[in-house]
Amino acid sequence: MKKATNIALAAAITSLVALAGTAVTTASAADKSDKKEKCYGVAKAGMNDCATKTSSCSGTSKTDGQGDAFIMVPKGLCDRLAGGSAKPKNP
Repeated sequence: MKKATNIALAAAITSLVALAGTAVTTASAADKSDKKEKCYGVAKAGMNDCATKTSSCSGTSKTDGQGDAFIMVPKGLCDRLAGGSAKPKNP
């Protein structure tokens, strides 16, 4: 009986550790997504993240560097990319 109790206790502790690890991973993923920004004018043709004025959904931009097509990049990176802008440009 004592062995069965020890096994049950070990299983409960393992479950709690796994649950805590999942909570930490979810929190850090949310923190990372908060540190992203839209970067217009740098997406390659067909690689944009969302709809534009001239295309209906993600992955449908027609040309490289299309001014109204954006991709999500880490905050601060867009300013360093050639042609990158935090605001949409005319397509």
